[in-house]
Amino acid sequence: MQTVLFNDLGKINYQDAWNLQEQLFNAVVQTKIKNRELTDENKIPHQHHFLLCEHSPVITLGKNADAENILINEHFLKQHNIQKFNINRGGDVTFHGPGQIVGYPILDLDYFFTDIGKYLRCIEEIIIRTLAAYDIKGERLPGVTGVWLDPQNKLKARKICAIGIRCSRWVTMHGFAFNVNTDLNYFNYIIPCGINDKAVTSLQKELGRETDIDEVKEIILQHFEEVFECKFQNVAIH
Repeated sequence: MQTVLFNDLGKINYQDAWNLQEQLFNAVVQTKIKNRELTDENKIPHQHHFLLCEHSPVITLGKNADAENILINEHFLKQHNIQKFNINRGGDVTFHGPGQIVGYPILDLDYFFTDIGKYLRCIEEIIIRTLAAYDIKGERLPGVTGVWLDPQNKLKARKICAIGIRCSRWVTMHGFAFNVNTDLNYFNYIIPCGINDKAVTSLQKELGRETDIDEVKEIILQHFEEVFECKFQNVAIH
């Protein structure tokens, strides 16, 4: 069973979290490269990481993003203190902000399984199980990564969790954005993930009440350990 180093970053600026991700990601990759030249008894211990956090309002564009999916101009962004970043994950445009749990797994999949599709399904499964704890049925929408409610109903289908990752040398970074108490009005400023005919929702909207963020995080951690068959070790790394 793999040990994953866990750190709850709390509320953190997007750039700072991205820098930390890159630092950890690069360290894991460099360890892999060095270990290829070392004998078993001299190999450097490998590490996996999982970060949870909340961001100030920010719009991010993945490698394949269409800038036309941002429906507001630079002046509006500055006026409303919304940051914007072009980043190195897959996917299109998404929003992060207060009340949204963002998860960044930095895993060396060589120690789990080398299958990106399976990895994405595992991330979805964690959120689906978390929603089930609140008696909400999260589902998948075939051909579209993420977690949805009523995905088969064209009039009611709505996304509650977006997923976008980067994977190089089987090491992952970036991850998921799970709307808990998120102000959904921000999603009016973008076409989320480039999908213009589906709504966005949150745990708060579905339950009709705010939900304790720390409670939700604990449920996520529990199901992460189950799905990836790993155990967490708490650390402070920022």
